Parts: sequence; C-alpha cells; structure tokens
Amino acid sequence: MKLDVITLDGGKAGSVELSDDIFGQEPRRDILYRVVRWQRNKAQAGTHKVKTRTEVKYSTKKIVRQKGSGGARHGSRKAPIFRGGGVYKGPTPRSHGHELTKKVRRMGLMHALSSKAQAGKLVILDDLTLANAKTSALAKQMGNLGWKRALIIDGATVNEDFAQAARNLGNVDVLPTMGANVMDILKRDTLVITKAGVEALEARLK
Repeated sequence: MKLDVITLDGGKAGSVELSDDIFGQEPRRDILYRVVRWQRNKAQAGTHKVKTRTEVKYSTKKIVRQKGSGGARHGSRKAPIFRGGGVYKGPTPRSHGHELTKKVRRMGLMHALSSKAQAGKLVILDDLTLANAKTSALAKQMGNLGWKRALIIDGATVNEDFAQAARNLGNVDVLPTMGANVMDILKRDTLVITKAGVEALEARLK
C-alpha cells in the first residue's frame, strides 16, 4: 500500500510504502471488540466497597430480650436486615482485568490500523517539527488540514515542542509508538502517523 506523505503546512513530502500485513488487512470487529473490552476492563479502578456486618459500628447489646417480646430473637443491629446494618455479599475491591493473549492484542492493533487505512482516515506526516511552537498556531494548522479529532503517533519519542503545543488541544492526542493502542485509534476520527512512527510500528508488529 502506497500513501502520500504531507507536512504540517499541507505540502507534499513524497510517498511511503506501507506493509499490507499491518495496514492492509480486512478489519475484524470481533477482534477489535475483544481488545477494547480487555483495555477497558484493565483500566477499571475496581475500588467499589461496602461495609459488612463486621465493619459497621453498633452496640453489641442484645436488641430485645430472648423471650416474651413476641418478635424475632435478634441479637445484633449489624445484621443486613436492619437499616444501617452491614451489606451481605456486597462489592469489594478487586481487579476487573482478564487475560488476553499477545497474539490477539497484536492482531487487534493491526486491524485497528487497517480500519483507518480502509476508511481513508490514515494520514502519513513527514515529522512533527514546528516553525512556531504555539498552541494557537498548531490549532490553525490542524484546522487547515481538516483534523477535528485526531490521534497523532510519533516515533520512539514525541517531539517535545509539538507535545507542549498540543497539550491544551482537547481534540488531539499525541502518543509515542509504544503507546499506540486500539481504543485510542478507534475513538479518534483521524489517525496521523509520522514516518518515524510508521517504521517503529512495522518493527513492533513484525
């Protein structure tokens, strides 16, 4: 697969040959779903917690006498049937993460990249060098390029000036190659990868 390379100013900077094994696959929704579900579950905090009857604080005095009240023989206000009592089998802190094989995770990333290429939403950028490293100037450049909601993937490290200029742009995410993931790729309309990012991604996914 061959794509044109552009600059941040919108000019042409040659072309690049993309690997069909990585950018030319037929996207599978089931693989993408499994990887996104794995990412979301792994990120879930799991800090939900209720108090059991051993943790609530009440007097340990017996509520009513054992016999003669005409009611049940309750022994503790901490029981779950009382207002303010402990919760029976409620949620406790735990991890929601589950295992997913490296093979499926690798496939998911390749299918996410392929889905953007197939939809015509993949842009190859020469580099992230800015003549004017200001947020307002970068926002104007992106507006001229038609990038409304974009994920930008650079090489092993992200250009510091670009990262600082893009930091306050809510519609832009900037990641190094190792941070590229299925969920971030799918949730942004446009995927922008630098030439260094393409090389690093192909090396990572081979």
